[in-house]
Amino acid sequence: MHYRALVVLCCAALLAACGSDRPKPDTPAAPTPARVAKPADAPGPLPAYQRELSGTLLEIPAGAEVELALLVIDERDRPQRLLASSNLTGTGQALPYQLRFNPEAFPAGARVELRGRASRSGQLILHLPPVRITQAQNQATGPLRFEKAP
Repeated sequence: MHYRALVVLCCAALLAACGSDRPKPDTPAAPTPARVAKPADAPGPLPAYQRELSGTLLEIPAGAEVELALLVIDERDRPQRLLASSNLTGTGQALPYQLRFNPEAFPAGARVELRGRASRSGQLILHLPPVRITQAQNQATGPLRFEKAP
């Protein structure tokens, strides 16, 4: 008998938990508070263990795919290691960028450059002249202008 009472009590609790409290159709739903829309690709706050290069890219055509890379370059101007990269899409206006990297991976005494290229339909249309980065700290490069690709 004791076992049956426990089963009945569990079934009653299950039914009570599954009941829904749907609002009646004539009752208006409570308005949700308005949220400020944040772009999906906007990074959050900068963690303490990272550093950031930031600035704006000028004259990028709308729809162009932009690739930025922070690279370690050898004495023959060849990329040796990727420290950070970012992909953006051109809007036809000044395009802000934020490129985060780990300062511990930044080699002391090596040549580090910010390089970039823009392409449309898989064809290179613009490139960024190399920008030398000398220190592993937060930096604003300011506005950067791409040049026509040869």
